[in-house]
Amino acid sequence: MRILQIQGLRALAALLVTIFHARLLPGGFIGVDIFYVISGYLITGLILREIENTGRLDLQTFYQRRIKRLLPTSVFVLFVTAIVGLFVLPVITRDALGRDLFAAAAYISNYLFAWWENDYQNLDATPSPFIHYWSLAVEEQFYVIWPIFILFLSRYGKRAIFRGIAVTTFLSLLLSIYQTQTSPIWAFYSLPTRAWELGFGALLLFVPDTFWKNRFIPWFGVIGIAVASFRFDEKSAFPGINALLPVVSTAILIGSISIWPRAFNDLSNNRISQWLGAISYPLYLWHWPALVLPSSSLGRPLRIRERIFCIILTIILAHFTSKYIEQPIRHKKIAGKKIYQFFAATTIISLIAGFVISSTSTSIINVKGTNYKFNLVDVMQKPAVYGDNCHSNYGETESGECTYGDLNSKTTIVLYGDSHAAQWFPTLLEIANERGFKLVSLTKSACPSVDVPRADQGAYKNIHCEKWRDKSVARIKQIRPAAVIMSSYQHFTPPSGYSDENKWWTDGQKRLLTSLRGASDHLVYISDTPRPLRDIPNCLASRDVKSCNTTERTPVKVIRGFEVINPAPWLCTQLCPAIQDGYVVYRDASHISVAAALALKPQLEAALLAKGLFS
Repeated sequence: MRILQIQGLRALAALLVTIFHARLLPGGFIGVDIFYVISGYLITGLILREIENTGRLDLQTFYQRRIKRLLPTSVFVLFVTAIVGLFVLPVITRDALGRDLFAAAAYISNYLFAWWENDYQNLDATPSPFIHYWSLAVEEQFYVIWPIFILFLSRYGKRAIFRGIAVTTFLSLLLSIYQTQTSPIWAFYSLPTRAWELGFGALLLFVPDTFWKNRFIPWFGVIGIAVASFRFDEKSAFPGINALLPVVSTAILIGSISIWPRAFNDLSNNRISQWLGAISYPLYLWHWPALVLPSSSLGRPLRIRERIFCIILTIILAHFTSKYIEQPIRHKKIAGKKIYQFFAATTIISLIAGFVISSTSTSIINVKGTNYKFNLVDVMQKPAVYGDNCHSNYGETESGECTYGDLNSKTTIVLYGDSHAAQWFPTLLEIANERGFKLVSLTKSACPSVDVPRADQGAYKNIHCEKWRDKSVARIKQIRPAAVIMSSYQHFTPPSGYSDENKWWTDGQKRLLTSLRGASDHLVYISDTPRPLRDIPNCLASRDVKSCNTTERTPVKVIRGFEVINPAPWLCTQLCPAIQDGYVVYRDASHISVAAALALKPQLEAALLAKGLFS
C-alpha cells in the first residue's frame, strides 16, 4: 500500500537535491539522506511482513522486483546521457566519459568514484555526468546484502532482528563519524558509512505507535530538515555527525505520519506533490546530466535562468520517463528468467559501451580557427615534484627531503607554498642546474604559504595544513637558505567569522613574514598568476581561441617586507591569452603549464637577479 505522506517526502528529497545542484540551496544534498531513510523503512518493512506472513523470504522474487523497479530507468538515462555526452562534450573527455559509464554500469560506481576522486588533483576536474549514480550504487549494494542479513537474523526471532539492525546501525554511524574526519571522500561514498542512514529507517519499524503521541513531534522533523537545508553547504563535514540532523528529522516525520498537522498533509498529499513523488526516481537520475552537460559544453557555470530552464527540462524528462518506461515495466508481468537475462544483457552492453567510448578518445587537440594543435598529455603534465612524491597531499603534515639541483652546493634556495608555488618548480630547477645551487621544494596542496586559517572542506583539514607549515618553517630556519621563494593561490574563501577578506589575507602574510624573519636574507614572494575563468585545455578542445581568452589578472596583495615579483605582465597584455608563443599557458582552470613555466625562465631569472640573488 502506498503511503501518500512518504510519496510527498520523496518529492521533497528529489527537489532538494535538484535545487542544490542548481546552486539555489546550500544544503539541498540532504535529499539523498532523506531517500536513504525512506528506503530503509520501506524495504525492511516489506521484508519483515513477508517473513511474518509466510515464515520465509523469497529472495529471487525480492531481487526481481528490485531489478524491475530500478534497472530499466537507470539504464535508459545512462545510455541517453552517454549519447548526448558524445556529441556535446570535448573529445578529450571521452576517456573519462567511458570510464564513468563503465563504473555506473558495474554497480560499484561509489567506490570507483571515491578511488578516482581521492587524488586531490581530480577534485576540480570537469564533473562527470554519471557521478550521481554513486547513491544508486549504495542502495543497490544495500538491497543485495540487507535481505540476506534480515533472513539470517529471523532464525532467532524478532528481538534478534531488532538487535542486529540496532548494532549494525550504531557501528556504521561510528565508522561514518570516524571516516568523515580521516577519509571524508570514502565516508561520503561507501556503503558501510551510509548504511546507518538506511538502518535508522529500518529501526522505525520497531518503535511502538504510542511513542508518537505529542502533536509537536512532526514539527521537529520539519525544522530539522529546514535547518540542514539552509545551514549546511559543500564545506560541511558530511555525513558523520552532521548527517544525524536530516536523518533523525526524516525518521521523525515518517514515524509521526499519523499525527501530522493538516498543513503537512495538505502539502504532501496534493496532486503536484504526489506527481513529483511518483517521478522522483527518474527526476533524481535526470537532474544531474541536465545541469552538468550544458555547463560542460559551454565551458562555464550556468546562469540562473539557464539553471531554472534545466530544472524544468529535468521535470519534463522525468515525467515522460516515468510514464513510458518506469511504470509500464514495473507493473508488467515478466518471467524471472527474462528479468535476469535483461539484467545481464544491459550490464554487459553498458560495460562494452564504456570501453568503446573510451577508445574513441584522443589527446591531440586541433584548436578551432587556427593551425595550432597540442597534445593534452603534454599540456596537463605536472611539475616533477608530483611524480617524485615531493608535493604533499591532503592528510600529510611533512614534506620529504625533496632536494634538487647541485646537491653539493653551499647555496640553498627554498620553494615554499601550495600548488601555485609548485607551478614555478620547473623554472627554478633549470635555474638551479645552470647556476649551481641546491633547490629544496616544500609544497603542499591547498596549503598556502600565507598563514591563513581555512575551513575544512572534503579531504582538506586545516589542522594538517598548520602542522605542515610549522614543520616547513622549522626546516627553513634550520637550512638558513640564501632565499625563500614563496607563492600561494590567492582565491581561497575565508572561513566564517572573517568579514574582511583583505584583512584575513594581510594578517596571514604578516604571520608568514614574522615566522620567517631572520631565516634568510631574501624573502621573495611571487604574487599569484592570472586566474582562468574556464578549464583552458577543455575550452581549447571545444571552442575557438577567443572564447578561451577570458583569464583575469589577480590583484597583487603582498605586504611590505617581502621582495615582490609580479608575473602578470609576463602572461598578460590587454588580455591574458590561453595560447602564447606556441604553448598553452594553463594546464587546467588554475595552474600555468610546465611549458609556460619554462618559457618564463628568462623573466623569472632576471627578476631574481634584480633582487640580488646569484650575485
